[in-house]
Amino acid sequence: MSRMAQVIVLARYEDEVMEPLTRPDGARTWRGCFEQIPWFVGGWYIEFERWEARRGLLEDLEALPWNEPACVQVMLHDEDDLFGLWMFRDGSLGEVDVPGTRRVHVAAGPGDVHPGFLVRTGLGRGEERHSPQHVQDPRASW
Repeated sequence: MSRMAQVIVLARYEDEVMEPLTRPDGARTWRGCFEQIPWFVGGWYIEFERWEARRGLLEDLEALPWNEPACVQVMLHDEDDLFGLWMFRDGSLGEVDVPGTRRVHVAAGPGDVHPGFLVRTGLGRGEERHSPQHVQDPRASW
């Protein structure tokens, strides 16, 4: 299934830490390489076209030897209305609630991993489609 997604990592002065993810590595579960944002200190980006090409990305980012993990911000845009924000909490990357937004979870098909959609609330863009907890997909797509 095609599904465009973009990831931006903001981590000031962490060039050496991010450097391995800027090179191809066949051992990774996800495909591609981060590119440095040329006009920004401590910024990298990558784009994915398919879900299966990105699985394991957050785990690999968590495993890096960050000098200041509290300053790392990961922004994920997955055909949503806007970027979601992930930051370190207790040693792992977790989504941070952004005021005025809601992650809408829908039931996933048997072979799909569905992370839900991040939408702005109050705009009528689907926040009412939220599925009950027992049918939400607990698997991470990142």
